Amino acid sequence: MFSGTVLAKNLPTLVTVLVEQDTLQIDTTSVEKRHFENLKGIYTGEEFVYDRTVESSGWWTRFKLWLSAFLQKFFEMKGEGQSSELTDLVLKIGAVVIFLLVIFFVFKAVMNSEGKWVFGKGSDKNIFPVNDIEANIHVTDFKALIASAEAEQQYRLAIRYYYLWLLKDLTHAEIIEYDVEKTNSDYQNEITSKSIKDQFSYTSYLYNYIWYGEFDVNEIEFIKAKEAFIQFLKSIKA
Repeated sequence: MFSGTVLAKNLPTLVTVLVEQDTLQIDTTSVEKRHFENLKGIYTGEEFVYDRTVESSGWWTRFKLWLSAFLQKFFEMKGEGQSSELTDLVLKIGAVVIFLLVIFFVFKAVMNSEGKWVFGKGSDKNIFPVNDIEANIHVTDFKALIASAEAEQQYRLAIRYYYLWLLKDLTHAEIIEYDVEKTNSDYQNEITSKSIKDQFSYTSYLYNYIWYGEFDVNEIEFIKAKEAFIQFLKSIKA
């Protein structure tokens, strides 16, 4: 009895532990593999560029970025996409304007080399139209014509007569061959003497400036131009 009691006291107590079942659910549904297109090829606009290294870019890129920022600020645009589109439009218009200007100046240069221009007078156009005086300069009394023009204060016309008189004497001296269709440059190219060529160049300049300039010449300006023609005429006869 004693030993049985002692053994009973030494027996361990059995504790029943209830373990709840795990409530974690595992999704075993099959997943369909998705394939995406080339996103780099789709999102290539300026509005999708988030990393810009302006310092390492070329001058054209820096200029476009500056212009885009200026237009965005000027027109108070919210997105960079709109300013980028406007920048491209402005650059295209600018390119067209520059192209037209180049065509304009090339055309003007070509026309001026021919001695005529739609919007102005060429400096090397035909010296005068064909009429009785120009067609008969060899028998024309230019002294009388000049005296009459001076008396009426038609100084531009008087300079024109001086120039025709100069062509007459140059022809008689066999320095040039007169032709109503020739230009100032044609006559100058025929002159071989440097001193005569220089004087002819200067008097031609005065003639073009006064006659083709189509503005009034006062008496003082006329006297200065007249003196140059008189000196030239004297040197030819000498």
